[in-house]
Amino acid sequence: MVDYHASNSQASSGGPAVYMDPREQENDWDRDLLLDPAWEKQQRKTFTAWCNSHLRKAGTQIENIEEDFRDGLKLMLLLEVISGERLPKPERGKMRVHKINNVNKALDYIASKGVKLVSIGAEEIVDGNAKMTLGMIWTIILRFAIQDISVEETSAKEGLLLWCQRKTAPYKNVNVQNFHISWKDGLAFNALIHRHRPELIDYDKLRKDDPLTNLNNAFEVAEKYLDIPKMMDAEDIVNTARPDEKAIMTYVSSFYHAFSGAQKAETAANRICKVLAVNQENEHLMEDYEKLASDLLEWIRRTIPWLENRAPEKTMAEMQQKLEDFRGYRRVHKPPKVQEKCQLEINFNTLQTKLRLSNRPAFMPSEGRMVSDINGSWHNLEGAEKGYEEWMLNEIRRLERLDHLAEKFRQKATIHESWTDGKEAMLTQKDYETASLSEVKALLRKHEAFESDLAAHQDRVEQIAAIAQELNELDYYDSPSVNARCQKICEQWDALGSLTQSRRESLERTEKQLESIDELYLEYAKRAAPFNNWMEGAMEDLQDMFIVHNIEEIQGLITAHEQFKSTLPEANKEREAIQAIQAEVQKIAQYNGIKLSGGNPYTTITPKSIDDKWHKVEQLVPQRDRALQEELAKQQSNDHLRRKFANQANIVGPWIQTKMEEIGRISIEMNGTLEDQLVNLREYEQSIIEYKPNIDQLEGDHQLIQEALIFDNKYTAYTMEHLRVGWEQLLTTIARTINEIENQILTRDAKGISQEQLHEYRTSFNHFDKDHSGALMAEEFKACLISLGYDVENNKAKRTGQMDMDNYRALLVATGNSLGDAEFARIMGIVDPNNSGAVTFQAFIDFMSRETTDTDTADQVIASFKILAADKNFITAEELRRELPPDQAEYCIARMAPYSGPDAKPGALDYMSFSTALYGESDL
Repeated sequence: MVDYHASNSQASSGGPAVYMDPREQENDWDRDLLLDPAWEKQQRKTFTAWCNSHLRKAGTQIENIEEDFRDGLKLMLLLEVISGERLPKPERGKMRVHKINNVNKALDYIASKGVKLVSIGAEEIVDGNAKMTLGMIWTIILRFAIQDISVEETSAKEGLLLWCQRKTAPYKNVNVQNFHISWKDGLAFNALIHRHRPELIDYDKLRKDDPLTNLNNAFEVAEKYLDIPKMMDAEDIVNTARPDEKAIMTYVSSFYHAFSGAQKAETAANRICKVLAVNQENEHLMEDYEKLASDLLEWIRRTIPWLENRAPEKTMAEMQQKLEDFRGYRRVHKPPKVQEKCQLEINFNTLQTKLRLSNRPAFMPSEGRMVSDINGSWHNLEGAEKGYEEWMLNEIRRLERLDHLAEKFRQKATIHESWTDGKEAMLTQKDYETASLSEVKALLRKHEAFESDLAAHQDRVEQIAAIAQELNELDYYDSPSVNARCQKICEQWDALGSLTQSRRESLERTEKQLESIDELYLEYAKRAAPFNNWMEGAMEDLQDMFIVHNIEEIQGLITAHEQFKSTLPEANKEREAIQAIQAEVQKIAQYNGIKLSGGNPYTTITPKSIDDKWHKVEQLVPQRDRALQEELAKQQSNDHLRRKFANQANIVGPWIQTKMEEIGRISIEMNGTLEDQLVNLREYEQSIIEYKPNIDQLEGDHQLIQEALIFDNKYTAYTMEHLRVGWEQLLTTIARTINEIENQILTRDAKGISQEQLHEYRTSFNHFDKDHSGALMAEEFKACLISLGYDVENNKAKRTGQMDMDNYRALLVATGNSLGDAEFARIMGIVDPNNSGAVTFQAFIDFMSRETTDTDTADQVIASFKILAADKNFITAEELRRELPPDQAEYCIARMAPYSGPDAKPGALDYMSFSTALYGESDL
């Protein structure tokens, strides 16, 4: 006799007991008693095949289900194979009592597994009752093949049905609602196979109107490739109005068990997909940050040389164009970059938060692209801007000064050249050699008058030379022509001095021989020369250009002009006195019958020229009045612009400062939920943005001031540069505060932190933040941890109740200040990686959430890969492509190193080092 106990047994536990309501079981048997012959046939074939699929493991099988189980031997063997447990030793006798005892041992074992058998006795089985035998086998199938199936805490039947529905959901013409009609066309069987082994079936070629082909195809493929025996005939299913439910469930449960390994692989694949998706998203954010940072730094790198260019322009128009280009840069080019910089900081903070939440190492940008590097470059940019603007304004002042000096030089040079015209010829003539004594005396007096005139012009020559020197020092673009003209004037002046001295010596040699000098002519000449020179000086002053920058300066010029006008009556008296001398000469000559030959021999200044110049002075005075009044109006307009800008700036400046202080208080004294705080902050941000028209108005007023070349403003201490920087800092601060709340929401949602916990963290943080700086020093942070019940020495978050700073200091004294210095140093390394000595609230809640929540680990990912690799220490590209989505499979293949262990095979990949690298424990 064959010892069936020598067959291989499957290791499994008995599992939980199944309670079956006797009334439901009796109803079941009632239905079985009325079993349709076609259903009975299907059950007989299906149950026989199911039993043989297990009995063949023991090297035997059955042919007739009601006959072969009558002696109880194969029934006990079947139970041992499917349960993996030993049953009591069977009796080998052939008598009926031996058979009944064996069947009872089998039924007792079934009952020991929590199955209540109603209306099934050993006698019916021994007598070969087909319905009872089929009912017993169905009970065994339910207990050992279907009971353990559970999907989302459903019952066995519902769980198996839900599993079938999920696996066949993507397939057309398949709608599994039960275990009879839904399977008649065979498509559901094919869909189950194709879902798990798509290479075995070409599903698209199957037709719903050909059920026989579909069923036979599924049965043959299952038997050939999946080791699932054929338990039903396709013709029986097709030709039955309603296929037997038990037969279908028995056959489908074989598919479930065959694919249960694939189910575990799918779960493992889902875990890996989740981890890889997080990693891919983080890498994408890192790439975006690197690109945005590179673009911004490149823009700064290109812009700074332009702002540092100090190549001077030659004309005021060219310099004004440079200033306009700079205004365009401020209005058009820089504002988007300010937004990019702000967005870059927000993206960096969000990325770091996501990395912390996913238990990944902090992101370290490539060298030179840290937020601090960008802030440093931005600081250099703003420094270059300030220097460039100051240089341009200084250049405009310099060019304005140069234009004024150049015009003044030309006017004085023209007047001087006009005066010196013909003087050399006059000084070189020899008219005294043939002149009479009176004529020689006249020539001598005339020469003395010329010398007086020459001395009077000495100041003008010195002024011309001084102006030329200043133009050279200020780097005037047309300095060569100015120098040449000045040199010519100086050389001519020296020549005139030499000629004058030579002529005087000649006249003095002949003076002793000549007398009869007309005193009146001499007096006229002496008084006319200085008066004429005064008038020429007055005309020059009246035509002199002026440049002022405020009302006080123009009022000073107007006062000086009024003083000049007050001297005109005295000057007019002098003119009348000079004219009276000439009139007296005419009167004496006429009275004495003297015939005058020509004009006054002592001077070339005629009464007509004096009158002409006097009338010219009278014409220039009102012109000067108008010019001064126009400049006064201009300065009054400029003063209005200053006051207008100052009034608005004195409002905007304190407003910005107030808002900055309010944001500081809000960030410390936040109340309500994080969502409420976020809504309030965004509303607050919107109120700030709505203030933008006031900034734009100030920009417009500032532009008018610059166009008017106004360089100072005594009515306000605020400059547009200060207000602009304050506005940008205000926008950046509110955006950064909003981002901190968003990151706190991310942390709360990802780590499951309650609103009460966040409130407790915030309250403790604010309590120890004595200076309201928004950050805790090391000792304050340590006190805060202890106040929250964190055991610093044992690295445990043990609730011991809160304590304030005074109690904390008392605890330090009592414990000798030995509260886990090494552990606290480790914690500080986490919350303050840059060793700044301060801990922000975001870093604080990140640490607290990290210490109190669980996250995926490298070991979990390695275990998932090991499931996909069928317990191997390596995995192949083919397995990755089969189990993972295409993009994530290729992601792994590209990054996994070849496996080099002793069991390595061609194409083997090392998933262990790859999983470790995902969590920053080695290089990826």
